[in-house]
Amino acid sequence: MKINDQKETEFREGSVNDGIACGKICFSAFKTIADQHHFPSEFPQLEPTVSIISSMLANSGFYSVIAERNGEIVGSNFLDERGSILGIGPISIDPTVQNTGIGRQLMQNVVDRAISQGRPNIRLHTASHHGRSISLYSKIGFKVQAPMVILQGPRIQEVVPNTKVRQAQSSDLDAISHLCEMVHGCQRQQEVSEAIIQGTASVVERAGRITGYASEVSFFGHAVGETNDDIKALIAATSEYKGAGFLLPMTNHDLLTWCLANGLKIVMSMVHMTRGLYNQPQGAYLPSILY
Repeated sequence: MKINDQKETEFREGSVNDGIACGKICFSAFKTIADQHHFPSEFPQLEPTVSIISSMLANSGFYSVIAERNGEIVGSNFLDERGSILGIGPISIDPTVQNTGIGRQLMQNVVDRAISQGRPNIRLHTASHHGRSISLYSKIGFKVQAPMVILQGPRIQEVVPNTKVRQAQSSDLDAISHLCEMVHGCQRQQEVSEAIIQGTASVVERAGRITGYASEVSFFGHAVGETNDDIKALIAATSEYKGAGFLLPMTNHDLLTWCLANGLKIVMSMVHMTRGLYNQPQGAYLPSILY
C-alpha cells in the first residue's frame, strides 16, 4: 500500500526488483555529497553498491522503504531488523531532489516502524562532515555516542601472540552470542548466522576459549572481543577490508595507533548515533556501518 506524505512523493515498501535503481541512486547520492566535501565516498564503486542494495532488498531481515515521484524511484532507506537492536541505512536520495524533505520522511518512516513494533532502540552511523544529516537525525531523536574512523589499506602482516583465528562454525553461535551480550548488552545471532553460511565469519581462540569474533572485518561487518588483542588478531587475519574499509572507535587509542603503525590509513571520520537505550560497550569492538 502506498502512503501519500507529500503531494508529489509516494512511499512504499521495497522489492527485489528495485535493486538496480536504488543501487544507482545510492552510489550517485553518496558520491555527490562526498565530492561536495572533498572526501571519498562510502560507496566508491557502482557495481558493488548495486549488489549490496539488492542483497538487502532480498533479505527478509531488512525492512525497506522506497520514495517515488511521478512513478520514478528517487530514494530509499533500510532498517536492519535481524537483532535486538535495529540499524538504519543506507539512506540515499537522488541528487536532483535532495533537500526537498524526502530524507526526513524516509528516516521518520523507519523510526515509526521500529516504534510500532515495540523496538525503539535504533542505531546508525553518518559522516561527521555531513552536518545536514547530523542535524536531521538529532531532530528525530538520535544522540551522538562516539566518534568513529574508517580505516583502509593493505593486509597487516603481524601475528598476535597467543591467538588463533579460524572460520566460525554454527556450533560457535552460543559462545558468540554470549560474547556480544557481555560487551554490548545485545545479541546479533541472525546476522552472524548469515555470515557463517556465507563463509565470512571468524572467531578468535585463546587458551581454547572463543574470546572474539567477526561477522567480517569490512564496512558492513562487525567484530567483538574481550580485549584489543582479539580485535587485532581478527584484523590481521583479514586479507581484504571490503568496501570503504572498516569502522573503529576513535576513542580506542591502542587499537587505532596499532592499525596506523601497521600501514592502515584513516579514510574519513564518522559519528555513531543512537535512539533509545544505549549501553557503553564493555570490551573491544568494531561496529558495522549499520551499528
